[in-house]
Amino acid sequence: MNAENNEKHASSSNVDTFSDAFSDVLRMLRLTVELYHNAKICGNWMIRENQVGATCFHLVTEGECCMDVPGYWEGRLHFGDLVIFPHELPHRITSAQQLTGPQRHLDYQSARHIQGTGLLCGEMFFQHKGSRYLLDALPPVLIIRHSAENAWLSSLLGMIVAESRQTRAASKVLLDKLSELLFIHALAQHLADKPNELGVLSVYTHPRLAKALNAIHQHPEKAWTLELMAAEAALSRTAFAETFKAVSGWTPGSYLTWWRMQVAWSLLVQGESVIETAYKVGYQSESAFSRVFKMEFQVTPGMVRRAGL
Repeated sequence: MNAENNEKHASSSNVDTFSDAFSDVLRMLRLTVELYHNAKICGNWMIRENQVGATCFHLVTEGECCMDVPGYWEGRLHFGDLVIFPHELPHRITSAQQLTGPQRHLDYQSARHIQGTGLLCGEMFFQHKGSRYLLDALPPVLIIRHSAENAWLSSLLGMIVAESRQTRAASKVLLDKLSELLFIHALAQHLADKPNELGVLSVYTHPRLAKALNAIHQHPEKAWTLELMAAEAALSRTAFAETFKAVSGWTPGSYLTWWRMQVAWSLLVQGESVIETAYKVGYQSESAFSRVFKMEFQVTPGMVRRAGL
């Protein structure tokens, strides 16, 4: 294999590694979406935040509007633009045009000849405590513009708009699932656009560090040392530790412990015993495992297993 082919092979391998590691995290978090608004807003209208602190999104499905997030962002949103609040901030959304009459929220069929703005809004829920690390690494407000470069957004937007105009059975479930895809695609887009502004999430975009993460994710039970993790990344121990810290702000050992505890939470919720969970995430002592777990989540492994949190 010549040098050019070697480079292509390495590039392909890096992409696969990144995808696997970050996919592990997303699967673990168990995202669900509950829509709370899907209508065309007509008249002299204004809406405000639904629930400060919640993880939510707005998608403009018809027309345009203006949004003001005091201290963070102010501007115009156009058809297809997506806004995500990792932790919802006080904000207001208003019509981009001077409209008259009372504020009305109408289904699209009834309002097809009436001026207004279509908005799809939903709240996102994570069934895993590890979600805070993901959400805290994102900007206060994330705006993904509808453009030719974001083909995924155009495709999902088309399906969402078409489904919003349906009255058939299962439309609500379909829209919830399409909205989940919106969030996942937006995260992937943000990682691609801002690889150096993501805190701990930056490790998933680093070609060498991602290889080590993939190995750790596949075998959390292994007796990982700094030397073994560095070998997976094809780096010296010093270079690996320094690069990991510079990219993510974490030490490799901190990440290893964090990931093991996230896996442990999932196993306990599924009914795995505390001792078997400890073994599966690399601990030979139930007491040592329980101590670290409680430091991470402020509850004991037994409490999580019994409650099925």
